[in-house]
Amino acid sequence: MKYCFGIDIGGTTVKMGLFQEDGELLDKWEIKTRTENQGEAILPDIAQAVKAKMAEKKLVKEQIIGLGMGLPAPVTEDGIVQNTANLGWGYKEVTRELEELLDGMKVIPGNDANVAALGEMWKGGGKGHKNVIMVTLGTGVGGGIIVDGKIVAGAHGAGGEVGHACVEPEEEAVCNCGNHGCLEQMTSATGIVRLAKKYLASHDTPSSLRERGESISAKAVFDALKEGDAAAEAIVQEFSEYLGRALAVFACVVDPEVIVVGGGVSKAGQILIDGVAKYYREAAFIACKDTPIVLASLGNDAGIYGAAKMLID
Repeated sequence: MKYCFGIDIGGTTVKMGLFQEDGELLDKWEIKTRTENQGEAILPDIAQAVKAKMAEKKLVKEQIIGLGMGLPAPVTEDGIVQNTANLGWGYKEVTRELEELLDGMKVIPGNDANVAALGEMWKGGGKGHKNVIMVTLGTGVGGGIIVDGKIVAGAHGAGGEVGHACVEPEEEAVCNCGNHGCLEQMTSATGIVRLAKKYLASHDTPSSLRERGESISAKAVFDALKEGDAAAEAIVQEFSEYLGRALAVFACVVDPEVIVVGGGVSKAGQILIDGVAKYYREAAFIACKDTPIVLASLGNDAGIYGAAKMLID
């Protein structure tokens, strides 16, 4: 039996998994992401954790296919990242550096959202399909596009950056990417809060959300919707229209078998999917109208599964 490691690097922790080559997850654990000093300890820490796990499981290098890794940045085909701010990295040759630290063990890095999409295709909400769009709704909006079972990374490693499609050209606020009117500004957790505050300030609709003042959250909006709150219904309708129509555009380009929605906001459940699907079907090309929109199912493990899948393929 051969084995591989799936690694998902976040700004706070590095999630790690040891897999058999048939895809069975044998063990998973986390280490701290040490971002001080331009993140110089991150790759050495990962190498040390991999070697420690191999020693614990009595595995030798010849049994290891390699290590797949999701990173919070665009990654080029030769494993180079530029300015990964939340890790403290500037220009970094990730593949070369980590392969040296692991004594020549194979390393394949990819963008974390793309890698998570691959994981959901393999073992999660997209299981059984090879053409998948995934969108992750968290603090920001990430995404991944899988065509014929493979990640669409693009020429600059920025394929699948669906959160930065412009959906509101009249928006004056600036997105984290420097542009205006991105999907991330409208449908992330923070974007939903923006929509809520804007709606409440311009309408006098009674709402339980008003009692929260500045502490409104995306969860609070969906909780209020489930209780029949009219203002929450209007806010979620606006969110759903932005996301549903954007997904219809993406579907025109790649014609997926399924669209998977994950991230913290997706914990709202089926009520979110139903709202988005309504606007998706209104806007989708005729051949794509019946494409199912489903919830992601792997949660925080999607990244390690997808990272392992890159190696197994």
